[in-house]
Amino acid sequence: MASSSMVSSALFSTFALVFAITLPTAVHAQPFAPAPAPSSDGTSIDQGIAYLLMLLALVLTYLIHTVDSPLDLS
Repeated sequence: MASSSMVSSALFSTFALVFAITLPTAVHAQPFAPAPAPSSDGTSIDQGIAYLLMLLALVLTYLIHTVDSPLDLS
């Protein structure tokens, strides 16, 4: 009988110790910080796409005009 009460006493002591350690941190816990504001609202992405399309149009225009121009070998 004595060993049974020692085991239950040890289990209760362990449970009380774990509960005493974790409870104060749960009570004084800080709420999660709000999510940061988005760093881009999409306008910089749109501007980057526009620059790429303008560069593509410039390259295509250059290639089309060099192919269409006659070669002057004189």
